[in-house]
Amino acid sequence: FNNLSDAASSVVQILGFKLSTKKPDPDHPFGHGRIEYISGLVVSFLILYMGTVLLKDSVLSIIHPEAMKISLLSIGVMGLSVFVKLYMYLYNQLTAKKINSVAMEVVAKDSLNDVVSTSGVIAALIGSSFTSLPLDGIGGLVVAIFIIKTGIESARDTIRPLLGTAPSYEFVKEIEEEVMKHKPIIGMHDLIVHDYGPGRLMISLHAEVPGNMNIFSLHDVIDVAETSIARRFNCHVVIHMDPVDTENKRLSELKEILSQEIPKINPELQYHDVRIVPGDTHTNLIFDVVKPFSCFLTDEQLKMAIHNAVNARCNDVYCAITIDRPFVN
Repeated sequence: FNNLSDAASSVVQILGFKLSTKKPDPDHPFGHGRIEYISGLVVSFLILYMGTVLLKDSVLSIIHPEAMKISLLSIGVMGLSVFVKLYMYLYNQLTAKKINSVAMEVVAKDSLNDVVSTSGVIAALIGSSFTSLPLDGIGGLVVAIFIIKTGIESARDTIRPLLGTAPSYEFVKEIEEEVMKHKPIIGMHDLIVHDYGPGRLMISLHAEVPGNMNIFSLHDVIDVAETSIARRFNCHVVIHMDPVDTENKRLSELKEILSQEIPKINPELQYHDVRIVPGDTHTNLIFDVVKPFSCFLTDEQLKMAIHNAVNARCNDVYCAITIDRPFVN
């Protein structure tokens, strides 16, 4: 039955890969790539089903043990299948990494399950010759727990991209490195990565540029940066251009204060889009703060903490803060 479920899993996987390559249409403008994740989820459910069935049968086998008949031919066939399944695991795992496929990783884990479960059967068959303990049921129980654990992990790995996950730190740094190659871009923030299936990424970000330069020259730089990122990461890119005042001495001083005071509140806090609006009685310091999930202050508490820290050093400054949520790890 486990082998039969593998055949069903393979059929599901083939259909999933086939459907995921369908071209975009009016109802699905970003393609059908996430079908691959759905097929991986179906395979995960099949793994969980087989683990549950094995768990039930193993418990019954322990409660009502039966004498086992050992066949050297069956042990030989199972031993050969262990090596075949081990090869399939290594091949599928390598392929999954090459094409960045969560579904292929699930298939690889299923092959590893077969290696463990078949090895357990062989051990139980051989061990039953030397003891009266219900090794068949005990071995099946251990293997069932392992299979169920793998099924839960596989389901989790396929559900995560369906729900939407933050890009890895390494991927974010690679994007930032590519963006900063294009001068005069001086900073990057508000990066968002949408995953619509393997090889179907949409990336948007804000690039900071000097506000005193020619707008047409800056627009050309942004276009070149978009093309460069799209080629390197095989994705669709949209870059929003944020002009930054690089010659205002007062603004530079206030930025320096922010860089010193904000990390004292929480070292993971980030800020961007800093600008000032001078007035007769006070100066408005306007900026965005990215609040990490590790910060347990409410938005109002965080705003007040930052304002008080800045106001303690410059009592004529009022902080107008917008709280952003992080989109990256």
